[in-house]
Amino acid sequence: MGRGSRLFLSLLSGMAVFCTVAAAVHAQQSYPTRPVRLVVPSSPGGGTDITARIIAPKLGEYLGQQVVVENRPGAGTMIGGEVVARAAPDGYTLLMGISTLAINPAMYRKVSYDALKDFAPISQVVLLPNLLVVHPSLPVRSVKELVAFAGTRPGQINFASAGVGTNPHLSVELFLSMTRLKMVHVPYKGSGQGVLDVVAGHVPLMAPSILTGLPYVKNGRLRALGVTSAKRAAGTPDIPTIAEAGVPGYEAVQWFGVLAPAGTPREIVTRVHGEIVRVLQGADVRERFSGDGAEPVGSSPVEFAAFIRAETAKWAKVVREAGIRTE
Repeated sequence: MGRGSRLFLSLLSGMAVFCTVAAAVHAQQSYPTRPVRLVVPSSPGGGTDITARIIAPKLGEYLGQQVVVENRPGAGTMIGGEVVARAAPDGYTLLMGISTLAINPAMYRKVSYDALKDFAPISQVVLLPNLLVVHPSLPVRSVKELVAFAGTRPGQINFASAGVGTNPHLSVELFLSMTRLKMVHVPYKGSGQGVLDVVAGHVPLMAPSILTGLPYVKNGRLRALGVTSAKRAAGTPDIPTIAEAGVPGYEAVQWFGVLAPAGTPREIVTRVHGEIVRVLQGADVRERFSGDGAEPVGSSPVEFAAFIRAETAKWAKVVREAGIRTE
């Protein structure tokens, strides 16, 4: 090959690199040009929905386009997950992911998407405990009293959840397994519906996210027995952990984070991640989350991906040891 040919190929290669970089810069600078859809895979009123609606206005402000929250509940949050997994990887359809992304592979023989391959993790938004709550009509005021009361009534007490295999469900199943208690599971299509039935007295017990349950504890319509995290929540220092209240070693937390369909351009992932971190750094948002017992995170895409892998392994072990089956 002559010198002229080599020079020509070198110029072509340089132009290709330039065009690729220019396209990436353009994608990041021009995105978004229309509203962005943030899919919540559960019903309104639950912790996932609350989290999405806390960050959506500010995220939209920083992106320069409205972020529209869309609830797509059902099938243990798999309906909403599939909507995003099958969406175009252009950054206009995002998922407010929840712990069930890591739980469902162990719960179901058929999951219509691969949580580790079909999404591009962007950032974990918050980490928060669940809150073990009971209706005031249940004559217990502590975890130890609940264990004693339920121990003499095997299979006679119902507990609500956000659906089969959801974190609120497995939080109670883990509690039952560790205390050797038996209760009857009553699944709902989301935490919002479940907690309203507990407030109404139709079901006496539930472990919703602290975001969902705490408002009803504050107004006296529910009684809190403990938080499911390893340490007390900053927003509720007076509520003991379940571990310290009578079940040593108990821990189960929820998490919420934003993901995009796999294949979404890195530049768009980077842009959305940066704006989410910016949202979480705002004093008003941090105070809103912290006041409700949630811990803002803002992890990197790489960190979030590693976290999801670790959670998937953890919950697979819990499901296996508890002997839970859905199909």
